[in-house]
Amino acid sequence: MLKIQDLTLHYGHSQILNGISMEAAVGEVTCVMGTNGVGKTSLIKAISGTHPRSGGSIVLDTEDLGVLPAHALAHKGIAYVPQGREVFPLLTVRENLETGFVCLPTSEHVVPEEIFELFPVLKQMQDRRGGDLSGGQQQQLAIARALITKPRLLLLDEPTEGIQPNIIQQIGDVIRHLRTQGNMAIVLVEQYFEFAYDLADRFVILRRGEVMMQGTKAVLTKKDVLRGVSV
Repeated sequence: MLKIQDLTLHYGHSQILNGISMEAAVGEVTCVMGTNGVGKTSLIKAISGTHPRSGGSIVLDTEDLGVLPAHALAHKGIAYVPQGREVFPLLTVRENLETGFVCLPTSEHVVPEEIFELFPVLKQMQDRRGGDLSGGQQQQLAIARALITKPRLLLLDEPTEGIQPNIIQQIGDVIRHLRTQGNMAIVLVEQYFEFAYDLADRFVILRRGEVMMQGTKAVLTKKDVLRGVSV
């Protein structure tokens, strides 16, 4: 379980997030939604440690994480797939995957076969450089690299952005599979409404750096969520 309380974040003198409180449960997809510029990516960066928060607390499985840098949070079980993918362009697909080994003991430095079952194209392209892959293939590689670390919390920032429809469907299938395994919490930032609504168990809707609405799919209707993300 991820529990965030009164999280704030600044870029210089500008306050971007104002007292965000939310939860994300293991075995569920929590979807963070809202229009452009409301602070969705900033929230994910704060949780992942790639941009330090200004205040508030983040608790993962009862452990208060304090204010730690991204590499320390990765060792705590937080995996982050950033907007834009950010694969290493000059490393091969296999080498990109192996960068996830840094979070694991030496005895676990092996790429599980399940990774290639989830993303068959990566098995075919193990020796191809990351920068030579298509956008959709890079997105699959970025998610696979995150899964190598065996996370307790998986953060996905706009995984469908600029991706062809067949790959979007594959990514959706992977997220469903990870949810049914029941060993991680998944936080998804997504603009593609139908994709997000279909996958989400819980919604957190932001507006101007604050939580405007949140709740489970059982409580919030599709009309409620659509109204919350409309300009």
